[in-house]
Amino acid sequence: MTTSPVATSPVTTERAAPGARTTEPTPRRPRHPYRAALATARGRTGLVLVGLVVAAGLLAPLLAGHGPTDQSALSLAGPGTPGHPLGTDDLGRDLLARLLYGIRADLGIIAVAVPLGAALGCLAALLAAVHPAADTAVQRAFDLILAFPGLILALAVTAVLGPGPLPVVLVIALAEIPAFGRLLRTGILVQRSREYVTAARVGGSSPGRILTRHILPNAADPLVVQLAVSLTVAVFIEGAMSFLGVGVRPPQPTLGAVLSQSMPYLAQAPHFAAGPLITVTVLVLGLSLIAEALNRETRR
Repeated sequence: MTTSPVATSPVTTERAAPGARTTEPTPRRPRHPYRAALATARGRTGLVLVGLVVAAGLLAPLLAGHGPTDQSALSLAGPGTPGHPLGTDDLGRDLLARLLYGIRADLGIIAVAVPLGAALGCLAALLAAVHPAADTAVQRAFDLILAFPGLILALAVTAVLGPGPLPVVLVIALAEIPAFGRLLRTGILVQRSREYVTAARVGGSSPGRILTRHILPNAADPLVVQLAVSLTVAVFIEGAMSFLGVGVRPPQPTLGAVLSQSMPYLAQAPHFAAGPLITVTVLVLGLSLIAEALNRETRR
């Protein structure tokens, strides 16, 4: 009995031609966590909401058909009134103009107050990192600020300086100093115990170089998240101070001031309060979404 040979297919191997370059896939560079956070659904939604409010405030002179203090004979006119899309207030002033200029005023205050509080808090944390005695003094200063409730602090500052934008800026900045200062101080203490700091110290790097080139960049992520959170808190502080009449002086509009003026007319003209309420809600929601997106990405 004979067996037929099994046919085997020859294995062919392809060889690269002499001098030909082999192409290998280039690894993608990881995206920066901040950019990745803003690219998420939460981040994009937050950016759109905040962008709409910011654009409305910046374009207030173009979008408002009237001045924020211009009066007319129409008192508490409803939405859709010719020349007054959102109606008028009790003094005949255009609500759309007051809303847009109120956004503009709020954004200007917040844009100054929160970075000022962040800078002072971070400066205090850096001072605390220099010497233990300075650390103790800074911590007691933070405790002193936190001992005052926000409303008492606002009333105390306003009693000294009087109502206006400056007291609002100072109250917001003072309220944010401990948040940024304690957060950066904790980050510095955590990073100081890491191995890469020890390696840099053994390698001969100066304390200043270790702090600026190694510790601070790695401790900065929580500060970015805190910045978004502090902007949200600043919106409430400014609104509360204007609502209580210790903020920007009338007749200049802010969101809190317009909302405060609408309280006696809620039953008669509910549209009076709708504008500032919706605007504050949209702004706070957008900032909260951005803060949440940043927090999730930086913790990975």
